[in-house]
Amino acid sequence: MLNYRTIVKPLLCKVAPLSLVFACTLKCFYKSLAGNDGGLCCLSCLPGASLKVCPQGFSCCTVEMEEKLSQQSHTEIKAPVSRLSTNLQTIFKERHNHFDNFFRELLKNAEASLHNMFLRTYGKMYEQNSELFGNFFASLTRYYIDGSAKVDLDAMLTDFWADLLERMFRLVNVQFEFSDAYMECVSRNTDELQPFGDVPRKLRIQLKRAFIAARTFVRGLKLMPEVFNKVSTVSATPSCVRAATKMLYCPYCSGQVALKPCQNYCLNVMRGCLANQADLDTEWNNFLDAMLNLADRLEGPFNFESVMDPIDVKISEAIMNMQENSMQVSQKVFQGCGTPKLSQSFRSKRSLKETGFTGRFRPYTPEARPTTAAGTSLDRLTSEVKKKLKHAKKFWSTLPETVCADERIAPGDECWNGTAKSRYELHVIGNGLANQGTNPDVEVDITKPHTVIRSQIAALKEMTIWLKTAHSGNEIIESIDDDSSGESGSGCDSASCEPDIYFFTTTTPIPKGPRVNLVHSNNSAGVPIRGGVTLALCGLIAALLAPRLR
Repeated sequence: MLNYRTIVKPLLCKVAPLSLVFACTLKCFYKSLAGNDGGLCCLSCLPGASLKVCPQGFSCCTVEMEEKLSQQSHTEIKAPVSRLSTNLQTIFKERHNHFDNFFRELLKNAEASLHNMFLRTYGKMYEQNSELFGNFFASLTRYYIDGSAKVDLDAMLTDFWADLLERMFRLVNVQFEFSDAYMECVSRNTDELQPFGDVPRKLRIQLKRAFIAARTFVRGLKLMPEVFNKVSTVSATPSCVRAATKMLYCPYCSGQVALKPCQNYCLNVMRGCLANQADLDTEWNNFLDAMLNLADRLEGPFNFESVMDPIDVKISEAIMNMQENSMQVSQKVFQGCGTPKLSQSFRSKRSLKETGFTGRFRPYTPEARPTTAAGTSLDRLTSEVKKKLKHAKKFWSTLPETVCADERIAPGDECWNGTAKSRYELHVIGNGLANQGTNPDVEVDITKPHTVIRSQIAALKEMTIWLKTAHSGNEIIESIDDDSSGESGSGCDSASCEPDIYFFTTTTPIPKGPRVNLVHSNNSAGVPIRGGVTLALCGLIAALLAPRLR
């Protein structure tokens, strides 16, 4: 990977004085005639006593030339790391965009599918209430983008089903007149009434887990290019540049242009130069394992596509449940909230037939599913990205081997060992900063970890916690005061806003504010009961028991 042979000859000739080039060219010419081509424009022409890096004695290099070679070494060391990092950075940036666009398009397709289906099925009744469903999908989209710091999904679903109940209750009881206070009583008892059957509970669990998995996975994909970008900008230390110059260019100064650095010598130099980067590997691999595990969830029980595609059918099924059980639901409401007054505008049964809810549920068939989003499927996207994630494992710890791979020496061959053409007899040290105290070729201060690398290790650790929490179907809720980061916020612009209340959650302490929002499945209706519910339930129970106590 260290492609310096096409650079060093013109560089040496450029910085060498013209008289020296002429004299040394003649020597090289005569040497080539004798069958011993040095391959350089100069050979053993100058005393090298003043050189700072390369061995002393006669040399083709001056101090000025050695300085130029040191500058080139700095570029040569960074180039393969930057090239490899940029390649993966581009790959995962593209994968992030593919997933993000796919999920957003799924949301748009689901909304369009529901609109078309409900328009055909419920007609004017749907048109008059279409903003309810538009707001529903707008909230889902915002939840995908901003998370629970901006949208409380539980509360949003509670409001949606309560609002839908209010509208449907009016439609199936058009002969009565309902005040706002009466409808508040109805909505407060949504949990007890279960007008939509088990659909709200199941849909809440499916939506929560699928959205948490999707947005967390996309967030993980977004982090990867950021890590590559920041780590690849870390500059080589002066001691690393010195060691690289000695390894890469000192053979040329001694006229041994065809001599490659010994493999173990190259590994020691590169492990010293990339010691901080190698320390990323543990958390990097933990992060990738968490990404792969969450990808399995996306292919299985937390499949975002399988939840969003038939969501119109699920909501229509809930409406059908309410429609078919409207009499029982109305009787329970009348017992608990009181019998309403007849509407003055109600005149005949014909009015009820004309104004009542007459839409019927349209059976769902697989052929009715919307067009696949972004011309692909979630299974295909996930399968492709899993291969890339597996390929990226141990990237940082294997960088030295990857960089040195181009200069492999056959067993038994002599090579450049840093001082002469011979074999490299020193022990190869391990990866990471802690092992560099005994590095024979690069001076590394093991007491000063690089701040950029350490910050990326911390970012990977934090993201791994998010991924593992999402894998279990739960969510880490960011604190409201984290809004300054631009990542999330409370969604409240007023100074008088109360902190968000998260229903059906168990708080798990997480450093620096975040907490885990557990997705439970043991609540029958899947929606939290609003304020004053205790009094409302007591009144409803008393009304139901009253006939038996008489």
